Parts: sequence; structure tokens; C-alpha cells
Amino acid sequence: PEETDYYKLYSETLVRKLEGKMLALEESNRALEQEIIERKLAEEELQKSETLFQNILDNSSTVVFLKDLEGRYITINRRYEELFHVTRKDVVGKSDYDIFPQEHADRFQQHDLLALHKGGPIDVEEGVPHDDGLHTYISVKFPIFSAEGKPYAVCGIATDITERKRAEEQLQHTLESLRKAVGATIQIMTATVEARDPYTAGHQIRSADLARAIATEMGLPLDKIDAIRMAGSIHDIGKISIPAEILSKPTKLTEIEFSLIKEHSRRGYEILKGVESPWNLAEIAYQHHERMDGSGYPRQLKGGEILIEARIMAVADVVEAMASHRPYRPAQGLDAALEEIEKNKGILYDADAADVCLRLFREKRYELTQG
Repeated sequence: PEETDYYKLYSETLVRKLEGKMLALEESNRALEQEIIERKLAEEELQKSETLFQNILDNSSTVVFLKDLEGRYITINRRYEELFHVTRKDVVGKSDYDIFPQEHADRFQQHDLLALHKGGPIDVEEGVPHDDGLHTYISVKFPIFSAEGKPYAVCGIATDITERKRAEEQLQHTLESLRKAVGATIQIMTATVEARDPYTAGHQIRSADLARAIATEMGLPLDKIDAIRMAGSIHDIGKISIPAEILSKPTKLTEIEFSLIKEHSRRGYEILKGVESPWNLAEIAYQHHERMDGSGYPRQLKGGEILIEARIMAVADVVEAMASHRPYRPAQGLDAALEEIEKNKGILYDADAADVCLRLFREKRYELTQG
């Protein structure tokens, strides 16, 4: 009986242990099943995210691509496939060296490395070979970071601007042709003015040269410098409407005669306002006798109401006119002209333009005879 009880107790203990292990195994299986379910759900979510990401890329009108740190393509979008006549399968896993000529691949790789080194977006203009020749792209490249903050890929978004570049080049060509046409017209106008007023022959060109030198020294944009040079060459075009006998009168002008002379600014505006040009020639000619304090003519404009081009032109015009001979008076000399500018800078004349003019003559040895 005692042995029977022992085996019974042993059997019951063994059964309890087995039951415990079975329960633990069942619990482990349930946990494993849950882990498998969660992993499957995560994979499904990841697949959904990847599909969504690819759909977003494929519906973009720009070229989008993703490369790993070794420069191999991870994915590209449909626009990339369309422009380069490839499929995603053809490109993924390959580098630029497998797709493009080495000189272009080298440049693309340099830009990728620059984005990684900077740790943020960079803007680059890249020439990319196509079947019909080299296209120009504006690309934004930036690193993609993991959750740990380490870069693991480079993303690029590129826009083909070839047509825009061609249009800009065509526009530049058109503007250059227009400049040449305007230049030829101005030469004719200059010759016309000087034929009527031989005593001021060269005045416009010398004034224009000085005004251009002032504008350049002031650091004005190139388009304004060009405007000053062109407008300065014909700023007295309105004098063709003044009787020749008044222009060449060897004695002091009467008040009425001087009032007629003063009309040349307005007449010049009327002549030039219909001339098609990239620059506001008419308004510069109109304003070159205005003064900062409003004492000028013909509209008594003040300060900022006067174009900077006209303010510079006013300084150059006064210096050249005072330094040169006129039928009704001898030349007053360059020193007197510079004293006039210095005395009235900020009052009659733009202070910055006046200071630069004085510096050109006194420090940089500018000469009115140059041009």
C-alpha cells in the first residue's frame, strides 16, 4: 500500500508538471501567434506605406529618385522612367555610372556627397544627357535619416528647365538685337543734335561717359548703367526743336531765349517716349535738369521723385557743361565745376552721386576727354 501511494503521488506530480509545461507551451504559442499576427500587420502597413509613397512619387510631375549611400538607386518615379525611357527594374540596384557617361555620373555623385556632407538640402543645376541632347535640370538633393538620426539615402527632386533656358537665351538674343537697334538710333540722334549745335559737339557723349563712370563706381546694376549710358548719349535730343540761332548765339541769352532752351527736356521726352527700348530713356531725359530740392525744371521734382539715373545724369551734365566752352560764355573750368557739385551736394545734387564724382576726379584722375 505504501508503494502504491508513492507511485500515485509521483504520477500526480508528474501530471501537474506536464500540465504546467503544456500551459506554458500554449502561452508561448499564443504569444508567438500574436507576434506573427503583429509582424504580418506591420508588414502590411509597411507595404501600404511603400505603395502610397511610390504612388505619390509616380504622380509627381518632376523627376524623383532615391539612392543609397553607395550611390545605387533604391527607387525612381514614373516621370524618371518616361524621360529616360527605362523601367524601375532597369535602374534599381544600379548607379549613375551604369546609366550615364562618366563625366556626368561624377558630377551627380559629387552633388550627392555634398548633400550628405551638408546634412540638408542643396540646389544644383545639372546637365543631363537625353536622346535628343543635353537637358538642363534644377535639382534639390537632401539626405534621408533613420530613426537613429543616421543618413541612409539621398533623395533627389529634379525639374527639366531646358525649354525655359532656351527661352531665356532667345530673350537675351532679342534684347541684344534691340540694344543694337537702339544704339544705332541713338547714334543718328546724337549726330542730328550735334549738327544743329556744333558748340556742344561731344557734350552728350562726355556727359554719358562720366555718368556711366559714376554709376559704375556706385555699384548700380548693369541694366541701370546701360540706361545711363544710352540716355546720356541723347539727353539733349530735345534741342533739335530749338532754333539754331539761339543755340549758337554768341552773347548772353535773354530770359525768353533761356525759357525756350529749358523746353528741351520736355521736347526730348516727347521725342523719346515712343522709342521702344529696354530702358526708360524718355523719363531720364525728361528729369536730367530736376534738382533734389525741387528747384529744377520742368516739373520741380524733389529727392526720391527723381530717378537715380537722372540724378547721376544731372551731376555729370553740370560738370561737363561748366568745364566746357559755350557760345555765350567761356569755359568755367573743371575746378569751378567740382566746387559747384561739392557746395550743393545733398541740396541740388544727389549726395552719393556727387561724392563719387568728386572722388573720380580728385582721387582716380578721371578725365572728361576720355570716352
